[in-house]
Amino acid sequence: MKKQIKKLLTLTLVLSLFLTVTGCSNSTNAAGENPQSKNPAADSPNKVLLVVSFGTSYNDNRDLSIGGIEKALQNAYQDYEVRRAFTSQIIIDKLKTRDGLEIDNVTEAMDRLVADGIKEVIIQPTHVMNGFEYDDIVNEVSAYKDKFENFKIGKNLLASDADFKEIVSVITEETKSYDTEGTAVVFMGHGTEHEANAVYSKVQQYISESGHDNYFIGTVEATPSLDDVVALVKESGAKKVVLLPFMIVAGDHANNDMAGDEDDSWKSRFEAEGFEVEAVLKGMGQYTGVQNMIVKHLSETIAQ
Repeated sequence: MKKQIKKLLTLTLVLSLFLTVTGCSNSTNAAGENPQSKNPAADSPNKVLLVVSFGTSYNDNRDLSIGGIEKALQNAYQDYEVRRAFTSQIIIDKLKTRDGLEIDNVTEAMDRLVADGIKEVIIQPTHVMNGFEYDDIVNEVSAYKDKFENFKIGKNLLASDADFKEIVSVITEETKSYDTEGTAVVFMGHGTEHEANAVYSKVQQYISESGHDNYFIGTVEATPSLDDVVALVKESGAKKVVLLPFMIVAGDHANNDMAGDEDDSWKSRFEAEGFEVEAVLKGMGQYTGVQNMIVKHLSETIAQ
């Protein structure tokens, strides 16, 4: 009888240990963390949304602008895992050297998706126009199309007439506190030699048609130039100029070319012309309206 009881107690102890070990292996990894809790798309691990941005080395604005867009997309599509890639290798290298922060370029991100066995991929650029950068993204990721069961590429921010109308509504709403008598609201875009540079003139056209005669847009590297914008602001009779970037992030161009103290910055040029100048370092990626536009583009891409 004693032997039977001893055997029963031994079996009970072994079973208890087995259940404990099994339970731990299902809920934690080697570090004692729950791997599922870190994956917002744990129930759908084969669906990834790759958000591709030019990038910036300005950490605070990166979190507010690019990070803000990524969070909006994740909140809208929680069944997707959101991943990040940058197109600027210079920025990627700088962040790795300076901050120890590793961010994939587009090829690295696509290779990682393949290696991870991802089945469904949507690439969503955050670029304003379909210029050289956007073209490069499309060409680079298209080479991977056959490696996924479902593969789609989203549109850039300003891809239709409806987008132009909406962006004007967004930027005028975001800047309405500056829209006062005697103040010119001036947006600085990047500019490009690509034919897509026409988007800036088109935005100006839609601004004018909306009745905002004191709103102007120019570019750093193309047309309309700073000289063009200065002439228009003078003609408007404004006494004060508020400068803002027409860019997803308030990065190097916004901090230096727009708001810098050098003689050739937009701020210095307008001050030299006798204007009171206020520079606002806020990327468009921080605008809720812009985030909503990109979420809308994603929904249209998914529906295709």
